[in-house]
Amino acid sequence: MRTALTIAGSDSSGGAGIQADIKTMMANGVFAMSAITAMTAQNTTGVTAIMDATPEFLKAELDEVFTDIFPDAVKIGMVSKSSLIRVIAERLRFYKPGFIVVDPVMVATSGAKLISDEAVRTLREELLPLATILTPNIPETEVLSGMEVRGPEDMIRAAEKISRNYHCAVLCKGGHNVSDANDLLYRDGSYRWFYGKRIDNPNTHGTGCTLSSAIASNLAKGFDLDTSVERAKAYISGALGAMLDLGHGSGPMNHSFAFSGRFMEMPDAAEEANA
Repeated sequence: MRTALTIAGSDSSGGAGIQADIKTMMANGVFAMSAITAMTAQNTTGVTAIMDATPEFLKAELDEVFTDIFPDAVKIGMVSKSSLIRVIAERLRFYKPGFIVVDPVMVATSGAKLISDEAVRTLREELLPLATILTPNIPETEVLSGMEVRGPEDMIRAAEKISRNYHCAVLCKGGHNVSDANDLLYRDGSYRWFYGKRIDNPNTHGTGCTLSSAIASNLAKGFDLDTSVERAKAYISGALGAMLDLGHGSGPMNHSFAFSGRFMEMPDAAEEANA
């Protein structure tokens, strides 16, 4: 079995962060491991408390994973402190995993900043140049490119600039009223559009985490980058299309929509099967 490591924060409600990453990796056929950057107290309506890991503890987590079950791919989510970003970058340079997927979480869907300007600078200097692929949303694409993105042509120009600056592939995600469900993959001087159908589901908590983890999972299994993105988009469409509805806010997706077998059965189905 291939393996993948997620480096991100914990979401106590299970819809995003480490929990979404592990569910996604399992659903995409790889063994999931984690290094937790922060614990959060949150649910579908918001975050009420955050406790960051110490740099020393994060380093220990990473060392224990890499020296025992070396991951075939690494996914990195939100890291809010410069000191933690530096630890991650230093350990990745030391261990040199084959694939690094960075979801550069900096700006919320609402437009609110999620990490400090100092942490953004450290992310740019230390971590982004190590990435195989970055997966920014539209506001994050604007931050990384220094450009306004108002349409598909802007996405191409911004992705080209980011790719050139950090020497990696860039999946510029649509949404935010720009290119809707269509994503742009730019790498090596060329680009490809991945078209999607907008799914009318208000429960989208953890979509960014899920997409980047699915890409990492498929890279870990040996699929090429284009195929990994294509499979990840199909997976997230299925998870959204299952129309799970939990909680009082923007709820989670159904990461296990494609699971089957007797251990997934509800009591009535199990009784019928045994009759």
